[in-house]
Amino acid sequence: MTTSSSELGDVKFLTVAEVAEMMRVSKMTVYRLVHAGDLPAIRFGRSFRVPESAVAVALRNHIADSA
Repeated sequence: MTTSSSELGDVKFLTVAEVAEMMRVSKMTVYRLVHAGDLPAIRFGRSFRVPESAVAVALRNHIADSA
């Protein structure tokens, strides 16, 4: 499977700190979500980057589960 550069150019990646701020949780909570597989992320060296769309999906799913 090949991914074109235009597809990757459309993805906005967020740092763990940015995700934590958006979700109003601690960075440790974001790391736990990533390690549990509940929040997809890409690892670059020692840091993670999370697609912004994955954060939106996770928030939407959490809101739907709470209702």
